[in-house]
Amino acid sequence: MTIQQSSPGDPDPGQDPPRRDEDLAALLERLLAQAQDRTQKDLAAEAGISYPTLNAWMNRTRGTSRIDPEKLRAMVEVFRRWGVRTTPREFFEAVGRPVPGPSGDEREARLLKLYRQLPEARQRALLKDAEAMLQVSRIG
Repeated sequence: MTIQQSSPGDPDPGQDPPRRDEDLAALLERLLAQAQDRTQKDLAAEAGISYPTLNAWMNRTRGTSRIDPEKLRAMVEVFRRWGVRTTPREFFEAVGRPVPGPSGDEREARLLKLYRQLPEARQRALLKDAEAMLQVSRIG
């Protein structure tokens, strides 16, 4: 007997596979219907997305192909906290993007975004830590 490994974006065993024909608006509508007493405004606030932007996605008046991957992941996490089963895969497929796993460019952009939010003293400390990690990785 073999045990099939699942990747982080895969649904749990026994769960219906994601509906590949759903766009983001349909996906969000379905998931919000499963989230008791939750609204678009709740989702926007908890996921760090402006309500007008989320509402435009829901009404299909704003494109979804360039949504920041972190915003997609944030919505997944919000739904999971609310007890709604979903996966990053569903969200990425709904916007026509490759299935998750941060690319090198995405990781760099995220690191730069975090770096820019730090005070200057913390930026310097982070650089020293990164240089130390680089040295250790060269030795090991």
